[in-house]
Amino acid sequence: QVHLVESGGGLVQTGGSLGLSCTASELDFDRYWMAWFRQAPGKEREFVAGISRTTNDRYYADSVKGRFIISRDNAKGTVNLQMNSLKSEDTAVYYCSADFNGTPVTMRDRNQYDFWGQGTQVTVSS
Repeated sequence: QVHLVESGGGLVQTGGSLGLSCTASELDFDRYWMAWFRQAPGKEREFVAGISRTTNDRYYADSVKGRFIISRDNAKGTVNLQMNSLKSEDTAVYYCSADFNGTPVTMRDRNQYDFWGQGTQVTVSS
């Protein structure tokens, strides 16, 4: 059974940094596009960042571009999200996800993803 487990969430002040990590098990990891989504209270789950199977292509939501960095280590089966210059509006539960059929066109669509982690809370306080 596939498992995606996120870690690294927590409380941070505005302007601070936080790193999230997601470890996959029972997944042919390098065959999947990986992404991070987030969901704030009362809002829909939204795309944050995605990365192709080979790490050559990375995609970001406009709201995080220039502040967040997504990376992956296929040997370890991990995908990471480094978040810098955090703002209060970044407060949300962050989810790791895997898409076998991911493409640059579809990877922003949460309905395309095959597997999800349980989420990790990120709270940015002013």
